Amino acid sequence: MDKAAPAAAPSPSPPPQPIAQWPLADRQRITGVFTDIDDTLTAEGAITADALAALAALREAGLPVIAITGRPLGWCEALACDWPLEAIVAESGAAALIPEGHNASGRRIFRRLYQQDAATRAANAVRLREIGARILREVPGAQIATDSAGRETDLSIDHGEVHLLDPARIAQVLAIMRAEGLHATVSSIHINGGYGPHDKRAGARWIVRQRFGRDLDSERHAWAFTGDSGNDLALFEYLPNSIGVANIRRVLPALAHPPRYITLGERGAGFAEMARALLAAR
Repeated sequence: MDKAAPAAAPSPSPPPQPIAQWPLADRQRITGVFTDIDDTLTAEGAITADALAALAALREAGLPVIAITGRPLGWCEALACDWPLEAIVAESGAAALIPEGHNASGRRIFRRLYQQDAATRAANAVRLREIGARILREVPGAQIATDSAGRETDLSIDHGEVHLLDPARIAQVLAIMRAEGLHATVSSIHINGGYGPHDKRAGARWIVRQRFGRDLDSERHAWAFTGDSGNDLALFEYLPNSIGVANIRRVLPALAHPPRYITLGERGAGFAEMARALLAAR
């Protein structure tokens, strides 16, 4: 009896094209933008002037921008008041901030949303602290991320913001998180782990339902996404109009699904380049 032919190996995703190759018709279809924050809008932890100007220009043109980040909810609340964003999805998709008007002094105020109820978050928080303690015991040099005081739904280990970890130690942290049942990803600065099917794709779908009452699956071609690291993989794969800022080149070999396009500029300059491409199509 003949043996069945072995299944063909999946074809690798093509490398990103220069953003100049982004078709005009695809850009004209865009009605909203998702973006990562660290090393996409920022450099050395602060938003760049050109990225901030680009956010304002996109809003002025009627293109809402939603940030999706692994940063904690408390950290995001401080910047949300000052950046022209439609919403922020924090902690890799588990929580969000949606604007709810202004206070007496004219400052924007935000409502907190969660994908898990309070009892679940409280129980998970206990377990996350235990897993964090295990990582600190077992991984030499590992440190809890300095922004962790504002975290509510996940555990974050620093690997590139203040405390450096080499690839072997990063892999060790990931292995422990996953062995403990966490969904774990690596950003440009942190290793994040949490309970539940939370990633940036799930967060994007959730916030579009919450903010606009719409189904993102039915309008994927109308949204662009800009990012720079491995924890952006889910949105690079999901959205046809995905853009990596140039500093993503350092992790491209490790990405099963790279962005469709890549900018010439790094970080905020790359985001501004993406914004100009969209605005030129209006």
